[in-house]
Formats: sequence, structure tokens, C-alpha cells
Amino acid sequence: MKGIEDVKLEKSGFSRRTVLIQAGVITTAAAVASLTPGVATAATGKATASEPADLPTSANGWPLVEQANHVSTVWTRPVPGTGLDFDVRIGDAETILLHVIRRFHYEVEQLHGAGLAGWQAIGSVNKKRPESNLSSGTAVRIRPGAAARGSFFPLQEIVLRDILADCEGTVRWGGDDSQVDESLFYLDRGPDDPQIRRLATRLRKGEVTPGLGAGSAVNVMARSRQERAGRLAAEQRKS
Repeated sequence: MKGIEDVKLEKSGFSRRTVLIQAGVITTAAAVASLTPGVATAATGKATASEPADLPTSANGWPLVEQANHVSTVWTRPVPGTGLDFDVRIGDAETILLHVIRRFHYEVEQLHGAGLAGWQAIGSVNKKRPESNLSSGTAVRIRPGAAARGSFFPLQEIVLRDILADCEGTVRWGGDDSQVDESLFYLDRGPDDPQIRRLATRLRKGEVTPGLGAGSAVNVMARSRQERAGRLAAEQRKS
């Protein structure tokens, strides 16, 4: 039988499991902070220049995570509106990647079943390639089996480019990498980059503002949006 507190949590949009997970992560981060300050800042998603230089990282500079859902900064999180979930670094990375996934689901192609793959142990990916970002919880594979070039129709790619532009250059698509992987989307900025925090803050505000969050109607064919997307695509293809 549900208690009064459970009912209050449900009305606020949170489950008891979510609250307990968040509390556990905060407690863990605080405990780590008392021992190793540099590692603790990474655990809370606020890495600083004081972190040890030799801290193992993925290709984009985020600290690797050895295990998900256990004394970790990576947890299994639901993707609202899709019925799916994936393992992701909680905090700003989660906010940004959730936005990418939800817009993809609403505007490019509905995702089903094994349509998402998040965190993976570093031993299961190529450490020298962008897919290593999966091991820091800062990347996701959307339609994991569709990695080859040409996996999207032209109109789908137009929408995809608009999604990337919406993320203001903080997210990169594996389709633009020299070794193409059209299923891979990952953060293209390190944990110290202020743009990560700014974008995550904007996206969170958008989700509680009617007409601004993922799933809101946008005209991806508008000239201004296509020009913005085109500039970003040209820039990222060169890098």
C-alpha cells in the first residue's frame, strides 16, 4: 500500500526509485569528495582544472566510468515519451543526450526495442575512437545496427542536422567522423567547457516552457534554421 510520501512523489512527477538513486549518487559524491577532491568534481559533473592530469578519460575528455548503476555517475535513465531507457552520465550530459534522443524519436524515426545503447565498458569499445565516449556515459548509439554511411534518407538528415544545430555544437554525429558511424552521437566538449552547462540549462528551461521542449513543432525547412545547420555541419566535418 502506498504511503502519503509516495503519493506526493508521484504527483510531483518523480518515483521513489528516482529519488533514492539521486540521493545515493549525491551521498557517494560527497563521500568521494572527502578522499579525492579531483575525482569528486568529476563525479558531480563539475570537473575542474584541478583534476589529476592522468585521470583516464574517453576521447572527448570526460572521465571513464567502470560500472553503471553502482557507486557511479552513470545510471539507467528513462527517455520520456519513448518507453525506452539507456545508461548515461547523470546531470548535464543526460539532459543534452535526452534532448537529442527525444527529438530523433519525434521527428526522424520512432525508436523501438533495442533502439538505444548507452554506456559500455571501455574494454568493449575502441579506446582510440569516438565510440570510447560511450564508456564515460557521454554518448549514445541510436539505432545501433545502422552505423554505415547512408543509413538516413535526405529529409531525415535535414532534421538530424537541425537537432545538432539546436545543441549549439556541443554534440557531434559519428556520420561526420573520418571513420563513419551514423549510429553514434556524443558530447564534443569536455567537462570544463561552459557551453555544456549553458546548453543544459537552456534545455531544462525549455522542457518546462510550452512550445520549447523536445516534440514542439519546428520548421526545419526554414531558411534561417537550414543556414545555421549548414554552418555547423561544415565546421564539424572539417574538425
